[in-house]
Amino acid sequence: MEKINKLKDTFQRENIDGYIISKNDEFFEENVSDFNDRLNFISNFSGSYGFSLVLKNKNYLFVDGRYTLQAVKQSGNLFKIITFPNKMPVDIFKNKKLTIGFDPKLFTKQFFNVFFKNKNYKFKPLKNNLIDQIWKRKTKENISQFYTLPEHSSGLSRKSKIRKIANLLKKCNADFQFITASENSAWVLNIRGNDSKYIPIPHCYILIDKNKNVQVFCDLKKITSTFKKKFNQINFTDIRYVDKILANIKKKKFLIDNKTCSVFLENIILKNNQIIIFEDPIYNLKAIKSTNEIQNIKNVHIIDGIALTKYLFWLKKNFRKKKITEISGSQKLLGFRKKSNKFKSLSFPTISSSGPNGAIIHYKPNKKTNRILKKGDIYLIDSGGQYEFGTTDVTRTLSLDNFDKRIKKIFTRVLKGHIAVADFKIKKGTTGSNIDLYARKFLKQIGLDYAHGTGHGVGYFMNVHEGPQAISKNNKIEFKAGMVVSNEPGYYEKGKFGIRIENLIYVKKTKRKTYFENLTLAPIEKDLIDKTLLNKNEIRWINDYHRKVFVNLKNAMNREEILELKKACSAI
Repeated sequence: MEKINKLKDTFQRENIDGYIISKNDEFFEENVSDFNDRLNFISNFSGSYGFSLVLKNKNYLFVDGRYTLQAVKQSGNLFKIITFPNKMPVDIFKNKKLTIGFDPKLFTKQFFNVFFKNKNYKFKPLKNNLIDQIWKRKTKENISQFYTLPEHSSGLSRKSKIRKIANLLKKCNADFQFITASENSAWVLNIRGNDSKYIPIPHCYILIDKNKNVQVFCDLKKITSTFKKKFNQINFTDIRYVDKILANIKKKKFLIDNKTCSVFLENIILKNNQIIIFEDPIYNLKAIKSTNEIQNIKNVHIIDGIALTKYLFWLKKNFRKKKITEISGSQKLLGFRKKSNKFKSLSFPTISSSGPNGAIIHYKPNKKTNRILKKGDIYLIDSGGQYEFGTTDVTRTLSLDNFDKRIKKIFTRVLKGHIAVADFKIKKGTTGSNIDLYARKFLKQIGLDYAHGTGHGVGYFMNVHEGPQAISKNNKIEFKAGMVVSNEPGYYEKGKFGIRIENLIYVKKTKRKTYFENLTLAPIEKDLIDKTLLNKNEIRWINDYHRKVFVNLKNAMNREEILELKKACSAI
């Protein structure tokens, strides 16, 4: 409470009624460093998405359905938890005239358009971040260097990508594209970095003009002379000067990204120029993986499948006789992944949850919540890796001698939804919203549902959550060959258990049809399947999938593991 009171003490000086705190830093990436996690500092909320509004008399924390339970546990004693889009800020403050302070480098205009449409609000940009004024911490300088991807692992060359953007600029009669999403900058230049804990991205902005001139704004300490030599005719500039350089451009037409271009930078551009498009075309270009990229992604899924499967067998063998906790289990899985020299890092914090913790969709175990895995539990493990070269994300739900018939029926309905997605017949114009209905269909037959999308796009040795495609109720992006997406229906019962089955799949096109092909290779828990609920096609799908798992993983298993793999992949 002391921190919140200190923040409120600044309101009178700034002449504001409240202050809004974001999760992100100025690069708007999903995984913010502990040093920049201002939302966690003020609220104790550790989830990856949300924002807080602290008013003089009340504190609000806004999260989506993935994080409602987590937010209540972590922050509910001091903050009123609001789940959007069920309830939006406009619903709460529609009749109040408020002046709300904010840091213009940490918010986009799109954010305010989505969450704060009421004209009674006055948003006041403040030069100094109020959280930074009350949160004293030592600056941690990260000078980890940028690096280039080898040609054999890249889809298109850097030159061809720059040419594509220049042609797009000419086509829409624009002079510049200002790229603010680090993932998109990484894609254009075929580079990576270590500026995020789980995503191999380089923090930078890029300015490209219609004549293919490129200026990269970054921390120059991260650029070696060897690296620079590979980029003829590309200008590397200290990121501290980005606002001055943008301010000197006049009477030009710009493309920007409304998801990652801050209010601060957008206003500088708008002062002397025109913004004609607010959507970065790179998201659509990047979403379609090349044949070479897909092959690399397939290769790392075999490596990842070996690690996960070995872990699942180890866990099943040992949970009755050893003290295995959610934390020690996730560390054991990390150890299996680290055995491959292709493994670089996790792609997100591992969700290792048993019993009631499984109901918290994005649960991350800590010392206070850490449970021992015990007989009768069901155990949910959602994890992934960054490999050279590819990104994985997979969830398996295991029975630890759980014989609850209701849980088996729910698990089987989740599995039926998973199969319905994997087997979906893709036509011209098919979008994620079309597919999402089929994923939920079998749960809804018994009045159940889940509070998250069915699938998200996945990057290539990049973001584990990548747009624009997704399998969700409102996603209208057409699926195209080369797109990778997760397939992860689930069900969560507060205080009791959580179920999720997740594979990565990609859109494959042949002369005759377009369909999803599975990338993830790990057995699905047969001990939780109620075969009486499955039809012949679903049984065939499960048997075919397990046959593929067996063929791809068998050579990496020892004698004991081969027997377990045969059992796990045998026909039902």
